[in-house]
Amino acid sequence: MRGDEATDGEVTASHRVRRGPRGRLRATQWPMVAGLTVLWVLLWGTVSPANVLSGVLVGVIVCVLFPLPPIETQARLRPLGLLRFAGRFVADMAVSSWRLNRYILAPGVPACAVLGVRMRCPGDLMLTATAVAVSAVPGSTVLEVHRASGTLYLHVMGASEDSERDRARREVLRLERRVVRAFGTRADVEAIEESERAEREAGKWTT
Repeated sequence: MRGDEATDGEVTASHRVRRGPRGRLRATQWPMVAGLTVLWVLLWGTVSPANVLSGVLVGVIVCVLFPLPPIETQARLRPLGLLRFAGRFVADMAVSSWRLNRYILAPGVPACAVLGVRMRCPGDLMLTATAVAVSAVPGSTVLEVHRASGTLYLHVMGASEDSERDRARREVLRLERRVVRAFGTRADVEAIEESERAEREAGKWTT
């Protein structure tokens, strides 16, 4: 009986330790911290030591104060994919800024459209990361995220023709692909590859 009581006491004590602030800090999910840091830098729009450090701090605070369920099956940090994502994102920002300036300086009111783009990986983490990345690109703003269908509804500037609207959709899907290759699980990457393979066979996908 004493042995059982001691065991129960040890379990209860260890349970308290795990649920305490230090336990939460030790259990901080660093992939989530890294993802929150990237999103923080994207929201600021400038890669600087101060923004990166403050992003890490915010990520740790969020994970400690608001612990989330384990995300090992939802995300996987891929360094090479992250570098590719960062490089292409900077290029997208430059191209989109030039395009936006052209629309603003052109005579008349630029045509705008609201588009619905269904994601290939509708998981919460990938959907949120893609929505933030899309909103950070000049000229496009996510208006609504339909979680049930995994669809992003976004406002796009300069979409007067079908070809421009198709281009905007393709750019969102390419951005999703880069997000998944930077943070997605193997299943997410396979879902993207299978979808693109089917679209290439149908003649609808171009890299």
